[in-house]
Amino acid sequence: MRGGDDMQLLTKELREQIPALYSQENEADPMVYIKYFDPVGSWTWYVTEGEERNGDFLFFGFVVGFDAELGHFSLNQLETAKRGATGIKALPIERDLYFTPCRLSKVKEQHNRERGTQI
Repeated sequence: MRGGDDMQLLTKELREQIPALYSQENEADPMVYIKYFDPVGSWTWYVTEGEERNGDFLFFGFVVGFDAELGHFSLNQLETAKRGATGIKALPIERDLYFTPCRLSKVKEQHNRERGTQI
């Protein structure tokens, strides 16, 4: 499956795999299930939990953008993040099809290596 406009950001299988919001809040090192990224930017979203809320799907996870922090974001936000952009900057947010679920500590470790920073 190609990325971009043809990509389904959240499949039925992924919806069923992701634990409900707050189900991992007492975990010292929660599992990360999905990785989303901006193919022409530096933002990355790692999903640890999520559930249907008010006609949208609300995620909780690790967001690496201006800062690296835990927080909420929605499927709608990911789908509309590039609205109004033109040219190459308009490439939509994608799901990393090759991401393997892992612990949050591994995600942070990988980002530290790639960016030469400590998160």
